[in-house]
Amino acid sequence: METTGTERVETVVVGGGQAGLAMGYHLARRGRPFAILDAAERVGDSWRNRWPSLRLYSPAAVDGLPGLPFPGPRYSYPSTADMADYLETYAERFDLPVRNGARVESLEREDGGYVVIAGARRYETDNVVVATGGFQHECPVIPDFAATLDPAITQLHSADYRGPEQLPDGAVLVVGAAHSGGDIAHELARAGYRTMLSGRDTGQVPFDIESRLAPILFPLLRLAATRLITVSTPLGRKARPHIRAHGGPLLRVKKGDLEEAGVERVYERTAGTVDGRPQLAGGRVVDVANVVWCTGFGHDHSWIRFPLEEDADGYPAQERGVVGSSPGLYFVGLPFQHSFSSMLVLGAGRDAKVVAKRIAARARARATGREGAREPARRELAT
Repeated sequence: METTGTERVETVVVGGGQAGLAMGYHLARRGRPFAILDAAERVGDSWRNRWPSLRLYSPAAVDGLPGLPFPGPRYSYPSTADMADYLETYAERFDLPVRNGARVESLEREDGGYVVIAGARRYETDNVVVATGGFQHECPVIPDFAATLDPAITQLHSADYRGPEQLPDGAVLVVGAAHSGGDIAHELARAGYRTMLSGRDTGQVPFDIESRLAPILFPLLRLAATRLITVSTPLGRKARPHIRAHGGPLLRVKKGDLEEAGVERVYERTAGTVDGRPQLAGGRVVDVANVVWCTGFGHDHSWIRFPLEEDADGYPAQERGVVGSSPGLYFVGLPFQHSFSSMLVLGAGRDAKVVAKRIAARARARATGREGAREPARRELAT
């Protein structure tokens, strides 16, 4: 598409979800000019497009972004619609310049800065913050052998799952046994479907997240997620590859709930097909009418049109969101970017604050001609 207009802005934030909005809040607090580009037609659509029965796994007390607590009882559990409406209210409350319907198609370097193309608009900028998240719903992961399933079998990825009414009568195989797979299998079984849940054991949290202990437990969990399980600690460095590579433990729905609902739990991967039917790793072939893939999401940065160094886990290499090899390029919202909380609403504001501080410092350095005079001290990155 030919560009019809050029806009100059100091910082472009790509993505208008919780990470992008938190980034906007902190840039505005520092008086830095910016624009937030988001492909969705409405702020909060990434949450509106999840299955309606899903509720957050954390209480409202820890679901707010900086400057605006989440409304409602502190230890209630918001729905996806509640979160979507909250994000929309947040953008309006702080008058954040979100450009909806602006899908970013490319990012290139030019003259010491960057050029972002979004539809017919060209943005020239000093800084780009990629806030598209690490689990991108536009990039569902489905194994290649899914194409060899019998066409009569209905297939859905969790990104497209909305409820049992989507599926025809007949048995269901849910592939992937992290918390999303557990939740969906439980809902389908309770709706009357004969349901099998396939996949490795991801464990489960050892308490009821909605029990009366929540006011005691969640402050401790918040401390662990933001301060203890980080890349700055041995515990966090050990946990990071596992958390990035595998799904999280069962949270709201536990193993006992699955058993009670009648879910058949098989601790084998679904590894292929035989005569169009799913085959488990141990060789068992299962006869089902439906398959729901709860196999996670990938991340696509192919729109970044210059080499982007990756870390050992295949994610963009960065330190507290700063891409050292590309001055002016930053990330927020990556899985375990700095801590376990980085991919959660809980951690969005904390990581965005660090990046906003770096952008402001870079702007001052450029204004005085001293950019690159020194690298940030380690203590600055550890804020």
